[in-house]
Amino acid sequence: MAEGEGKAACQLRMKWQESPVCGPELYRYLAEQVPRIYCTSEKTGLSEEEEEMVGTSLLQPLEWYLFGEDPQLGLEKLQQGSGSSQLCGRVFKEGETTYTCRDCAIDPTCVLCMDCFQNSVHRNHRYKMHSSSGGGFCDCGDMEAWKTGPSCKKHEPGGAYSMPGTTLSSPLTMHRLGAPLCVVMGCGLSAMQGAESQLEDGLMERGRMLFQVLFKYTVDMLVWEEGQELPAELQPSVQEDTYYCVLYNDEHHSYDHVIYTLQRSVHCGLGEAQTHTNLIDKEGRRAVKRGTLQTCQEAKQAIQSNSEHISLQPLRVEILHSAVMAHQSFALRLGTWFQQVVNYSVGFRQVFCQVSLQAALDPELHCLISRLMLCDAKLYKGARKIVHDLIVCSLLMETEYKRLFAIEFAKNYKQLQEDFINDDHERSISVTALSVQIFTVPTLARQLIEEGNVVKVIIDTVMEMLSEHLDDNNRFHFQGYNSERFFRIQVVFHDLKYILISKPTIWTERLRQQFMEGFRAFLGMLKCMQGMEEVKRQFGQHIEVEPEWEAGFSIQIQLRHTLSMFQDWCTADEELLLQGYKECYNTLISCTNQPFKSEEIDTHMCNHVLRCKPYKVSQDPVSIHLPISRLLAGLYVHLCRSGSINRLHEYLPAGCDIAYMVEYPLRCLVLAAQVAAEMWRRNGLSLVSQVYYYQDVKCRDEMFDKDIIMLQIAASKMDPNHFMMLILQRFELFEFFNRSTVSRDKELVKQLNRLTEEMLHLLIIILGERYIPGISNVTKEDVTMREVIHLLCIGSMAHSSLVKALPDNENNETGLENVIQKVATFKKPGVSGHGVYELKKECLKEFNPFFYHYSKSQHSKAEDAQKKRRKLENSDKALPPPDPPKFLPAFANIVNVLNCDALIHVLRTVMRRAVENSGKLWTEAMIQRVLHLIGQGLLEEKQQLEANGEEVTFDFSLKARRIEHGRSLLTLLEKLKLVPPLEAQNDMITWTLQMFEIVKRNFTVHPRINYNKEGIFHSLHGLHHCPCCIQKDPWVKHRFVMVFFFFFFFFSMQSIQDKEKAERKRKAEAAKRHRQKIMAQMSAMQKNFIESHKMLYESTPQAQGPGEPSVPEDSSAMILGESRVALGPKRGSGVVEREALTCILCQEEQEVRADSTAMVLTACVQRSAVLTQCRGKVLPNTETFEPLFMHPDLACGTHTGSCGHVMHAPCWQKYFEAVQNTTRNRLHAELIFDLENGEYLCPLCKSLCNTVIPLIPLQPLKLNYDNAELVGQLLTFPRWLEIVLARIKGLKATSQANDNSHEMAENPFFVENPADFRSILSFGVQATARYSESINEMLVVCATAAYRVGLKVDPNESDPRVPLMSWNTCAFTIQAIENMLEEEGKPLFGSLQNRQYAGLKALVQFDAAQRLASSQAVVQKHFTHLLSALIPDLNVDGTPSILDVDLFHLLVGLVLAIPALYQEEAVDLQPSPISSAYNHLYILQLVTMAHVVQILLTADDPPGMLGEEEGEEYRSATELYQTIAQCTEGLSGDVPGWCLTDRVRRGVAQFLRCAGLFFSCLTGIPPPEVLSSNEVSFEGQLEALCSYLALPTNFFQLFQEHKDTMTPLLHRWCGNPAVSTALNDTSSVIRYPRKRNKLVELPEDYSCLLNQACHFRCPKSADDERKHPTLCLFCGAMLCSNSICCQETVEREVVGACTAHAVNCGAGVGMFLRIRECEVVLMGSKTRGCVYPAPYLDDYGETDPQLRRGNPLHLSPERYKKLYQLWQQHCIMEEIARSLEVVNVMFAFDWQML
Repeated sequence: MAEGEGKAACQLRMKWQESPVCGPELYRYLAEQVPRIYCTSEKTGLSEEEEEMVGTSLLQPLEWYLFGEDPQLGLEKLQQGSGSSQLCGRVFKEGETTYTCRDCAIDPTCVLCMDCFQNSVHRNHRYKMHSSSGGGFCDCGDMEAWKTGPSCKKHEPGGAYSMPGTTLSSPLTMHRLGAPLCVVMGCGLSAMQGAESQLEDGLMERGRMLFQVLFKYTVDMLVWEEGQELPAELQPSVQEDTYYCVLYNDEHHSYDHVIYTLQRSVHCGLGEAQTHTNLIDKEGRRAVKRGTLQTCQEAKQAIQSNSEHISLQPLRVEILHSAVMAHQSFALRLGTWFQQVVNYSVGFRQVFCQVSLQAALDPELHCLISRLMLCDAKLYKGARKIVHDLIVCSLLMETEYKRLFAIEFAKNYKQLQEDFINDDHERSISVTALSVQIFTVPTLARQLIEEGNVVKVIIDTVMEMLSEHLDDNNRFHFQGYNSERFFRIQVVFHDLKYILISKPTIWTERLRQQFMEGFRAFLGMLKCMQGMEEVKRQFGQHIEVEPEWEAGFSIQIQLRHTLSMFQDWCTADEELLLQGYKECYNTLISCTNQPFKSEEIDTHMCNHVLRCKPYKVSQDPVSIHLPISRLLAGLYVHLCRSGSINRLHEYLPAGCDIAYMVEYPLRCLVLAAQVAAEMWRRNGLSLVSQVYYYQDVKCRDEMFDKDIIMLQIAASKMDPNHFMMLILQRFELFEFFNRSTVSRDKELVKQLNRLTEEMLHLLIIILGERYIPGISNVTKEDVTMREVIHLLCIGSMAHSSLVKALPDNENNETGLENVIQKVATFKKPGVSGHGVYELKKECLKEFNPFFYHYSKSQHSKAEDAQKKRRKLENSDKALPPPDPPKFLPAFANIVNVLNCDALIHVLRTVMRRAVENSGKLWTEAMIQRVLHLIGQGLLEEKQQLEANGEEVTFDFSLKARRIEHGRSLLTLLEKLKLVPPLEAQNDMITWTLQMFEIVKRNFTVHPRINYNKEGIFHSLHGLHHCPCCIQKDPWVKHRFVMVFFFFFFFFSMQSIQDKEKAERKRKAEAAKRHRQKIMAQMSAMQKNFIESHKMLYESTPQAQGPGEPSVPEDSSAMILGESRVALGPKRGSGVVEREALTCILCQEEQEVRADSTAMVLTACVQRSAVLTQCRGKVLPNTETFEPLFMHPDLACGTHTGSCGHVMHAPCWQKYFEAVQNTTRNRLHAELIFDLENGEYLCPLCKSLCNTVIPLIPLQPLKLNYDNAELVGQLLTFPRWLEIVLARIKGLKATSQANDNSHEMAENPFFVENPADFRSILSFGVQATARYSESINEMLVVCATAAYRVGLKVDPNESDPRVPLMSWNTCAFTIQAIENMLEEEGKPLFGSLQNRQYAGLKALVQFDAAQRLASSQAVVQKHFTHLLSALIPDLNVDGTPSILDVDLFHLLVGLVLAIPALYQEEAVDLQPSPISSAYNHLYILQLVTMAHVVQILLTADDPPGMLGEEEGEEYRSATELYQTIAQCTEGLSGDVPGWCLTDRVRRGVAQFLRCAGLFFSCLTGIPPPEVLSSNEVSFEGQLEALCSYLALPTNFFQLFQEHKDTMTPLLHRWCGNPAVSTALNDTSSVIRYPRKRNKLVELPEDYSCLLNQACHFRCPKSADDERKHPTLCLFCGAMLCSNSICCQETVEREVVGACTAHAVNCGAGVGMFLRIRECEVVLMGSKTRGCVYPAPYLDDYGETDPQLRRGNPLHLSPERYKKLYQLWQQHCIMEEIARSLEVVNVMFAFDWQML
């Protein structure tokens, strides 16, 4: 701090201290100083000088006054003796990752920041991670938030985060540095002093006085509404006539709207308008005009006028005086300053809390913090954020003041919510968002309920907001509601959930009273929902306008957990439960909004009479919303579960009207049945949607399930016959089953049949669904287990699918993890897909085909799946009901419904109609349900017999045998097997009959008769000793009859089963014999055909091409022709076969010939940086770049790939034109295809393509080996080099002579030694191959595509770079394939798929033929330039050094270009096979020797082990290296020979592998079989490669053999100054073998990546707003994606950081991991990309995009390898195209700005 500044601040401090009241003095000082610093220029932001002035003139004096001395000294004193903080309180920014522990958190709102989580015990627990929406804070250290481990290591008492020894910057310094809040406060808003610390009296007094004045000033200015004048106490001595036109943020106008409006209104440029808009969105407001009042008013009118044309609502604009603007800006700065000061000491924080909560002198006025809260909706975004952060770091950090603040918050709750609903900003920046920090604290919640009745306050607030939607019957009706406003109202329901999330363990009378009052208010709200939005069946005409239904279900979904939480609170206290049930019942009785319209009538069935009021769901109004009825059902179950049902009569002496209770739920279930029967089709989709959600997992537990429970309650309380008759009445099936005649209307009969099916299904549910705690003796875990079993019976499912299909509780837990291991086994995922759970076999017995949570489609799928499984197991297809658990006593009477006369009558009627085949009055589905009901009855009777013996009164089987109208159920059941349409149900019928017999056996009391032969014989054995006792003892007589009856039936059934098994076996054997007979016939026919056409088979040639001469087998030439050598005089003969291919478009077959129509392969050319050794290198300007020499770093190559599918060239041209025409008319087609780049999809496999490769027939390469040997004696390597150089000089002379004919005689190259000029022709020439016009055209197309894409230029067929790019793409493609094969550990040959190898072979043959489509002079010139890199004597300008050339590219160029040297002016010639063999051999030897020199020059690895120096190879290596060292400056010559040999052999392997692939495709000569095997060692493979390429395995032997020729070349190569320069800069030297690129190494735990993202700071932005840290998987760079701050200009276009990075890092292709979103982004260009699953999986084998599920994630090596292969195989562009083709791109993502 400067001495002058400190002195001035000290003087001000003394002046203020001497004043009896410092407030007016401070105000006068601020009135003069603030306008002098703030808002003095056009820009409202502060410059560095102005920031300095704020510190020196405003904040520094305040700090001097606060501490009474130098602030630095005062702060050091506060630090002495301070302890560690136990509260973190870090305020989360939007998008920041938060963690919650599923094992230890009290509720899901208890979260930890990244640092606290990493240092806590919860890291090893079951945790979840999510992205924060902003506004919350870390709960580390809060004892009420965690069951165990409340503090991390930093915040636990005596932890690492302790204050002694900590040095802090002064407040002023921190202001100057502009440190963000989270940085200033360390790990959150941690207290700088222990809770026990106390301030000195003077310091406390000064702090209280200063806080009172400054915080009042802050509040006054933030809520100040007079824009053109200040309060009287802040009036400056000099007034300025300067105003600002301030534009405020809203949520009605888009970015583009605001930018357009500003450009039109204040006449600013696009860049300035964008800056204004971004700051308005970030801070909430921005001054867009400075000037006089009139100019600002004109700007305001222009803005409002222009914005009204775009949106119905104009932009909010205000005119503020510059002084008002200045004071408001400083008030915000004070808000930040307060946050810093309260963190210096707990004492400061407590003083500030006291000041902010201090009651005003006027009782009608609010305290300061309440004033801020009540004006929150009027504040702009930047002010709100600072106020909220100030509340969090002060009031919410102190327990007592948090309680007082909560009381203030609850007191103003209704007004705050009304302001929020009328506001348009998100809730995350509203003060109402703080409710989660208050209501979820258990002690605060109970106190607010007990003292402030906050439950009633919340509900009253909701009711007041929804009052406008109440109709005349006091029911909600949401027709024409405002969806945005309604969405905001629903947010209040979250607060109701928060306040109830923790149940009290100790109840006081006051708490009971207040909760019950809130419960009554809640029932009042539910009463308005009971019966709301009634529907009435539409007859005749279809409904014209679909009614609104979403609002009602939105409320139902919001209240789903709240309803269960109210029930849980009631259950916690018996008195409360009984009183709650009473209140709920009375409320239901008081609901008169669905009255009956008729009086009671009597109905008769089976001698039973039901007296009830008539009601038809199909004619009268009905509602699906019955929350009170369902809440009553839930409370009743809790009464039964707790045993309090026995005391219910004390609260309801008159009992309950069960019929009234069940009426409305039954109507709702009938409505769902009628909708399923398509009786409500004319009511539109709205009703179908309501029924869907009624039974969906989101709503069913508080809707459908509760209705079922209410029917079960009624079934347990009512007479079973009356209950059954009531169901028939409401289903409108009473007459259908009570009369013999039925309407002949087919549509009506169809509806009645479907209703019958639904009614029977409902009865199955009522009688069989007992897995509900309180109805039977089961637990919640049993319920979840049963749900999971039935879901997995449909099929294997992923964990996330199971979670979605299960209902969750208020803590978002489904309980799946507790049961899944018991019922299922986990099947791990592969490279794609996800892990799934498969049901254990022992759990299949629990399967119920009529499980009540199955939808119609799920029921069918589950039934089919189980029948298929049983078929595979050779079991019967019967799907019987499982054994149910016993009902609890309160519900035990439900089973009597199975035994009642009415149900027996219904079952008998359905079966009788089926047996009699009574028209269309029955269906198979009915019979299936009837059999299930009978099975339920038999299982129930069996269970009771086994458990109770003689006390059983349930006699379902006896009633089933009772004969009525000549038939019983049992006889009808037996006859059902004879009904043909029911053949599929035979197994189920058989099972049912068997169950009848089992029940009969169990019916005997003394001793039980077992269901087996031994048991029967044993019973008989007990009778034959005393035959006379049969007549004496009636029981014995009865037993004897029963035993013989069972004996007869058992063997009858056994006989039936044996007959069925024998019949099935007979059919299977017959089918087997039939198949064998057919196969024998086919075999005989085949033999006859071969015998008849024997001559045809004998005359078929064995893979012999046309025109090939037959060679005697014992010829030596034959042996050489079969040799596996690709070069030189011993080169083998290429395999030339007749190639006939089929066009995938026209399906016509054609032979590939030079004179026929071209056949083409689809192909894709793309730029690639897959092999780069210098990632991120800035690429040259392709307009002027000469691609003659590829640098060894392979920074950017051109790759050509093909899927291998063949077309005729004309067919392809027609297809391509059609694709172009249709694609141009598609919406957003440019995002899928780059039409300018000629892209299309392969017609067959849909691979991305942008050109075609013409298929060139392979020319036969047959050598006369005797002549070849003679030529070899004359054409040695030195002689060949001389001849080539002479030819080059002659061609140069010829070219110059043609250009300057008058100088021909003076040109020495033309006249000197003409014999050498043409001597190259003497070793064999032949006529150049001639191709059809179609092939020549396709040669140009393919070459132009490589040129256009590789250089990113416009097509130009005459550009001399066209042949260069063709050669380069050939070389680079081969290098990429070799790299891929080596990386995957596959052999060099035989690993590629046939189509891949065909594509590579076609590419090489195309490049060999492409020179014919180019100027031969150009090709000759290129050859000369290429050779100049190896022969410096050619003196070509711009020739690089040997270290700056990729020698494989050079090899390909030389080999493909050398035939041009044979071109004569008068005749087109090309080298003969012998000449080609020697050309290829000597070029390869020359390039190989150059590559050996490259390796020796760049090798830097020290010897790793000792080796022997003996041997010729080692001595040759040492000699060569010494020669190179003598020629090269700075190269050490002391390297062992064995080390040199090892370096060379390993360094040259990549080059030789590429060369092997190249010459194999060029010549067609097969390689040695060793190269197709993985089992050969490196040395073996190298030896085979050398043999194939006619090279010695001792590479140094080449230098020895051609020493005279190579010595001068070595001197020139190594003596080049560029070589020494390159060797000195070791970072840029490329070493061999080149490193193989991999994707960056990712951590195994995804939390580590999130930690990196948490600490990521954008290098171009100083704020702490949400960023999108994105990791480049190619190089590991962390980028700030999709953010304005990091946008760059690339090729005169503004692009995002990732797009710009991909240009240099991946040649336009990118692969990025968006860390906070947990998804990979693939980029193929500036305008195209797609989202790809991240390689991180949870424990269940699933990805988690956007971290929605939040499960811990771990790296999957298989998935990451797949990403790597996608990159290495150049499939990223293809993946993007496939993705965009599949996904609807109606609203496309702006990939350019990523």
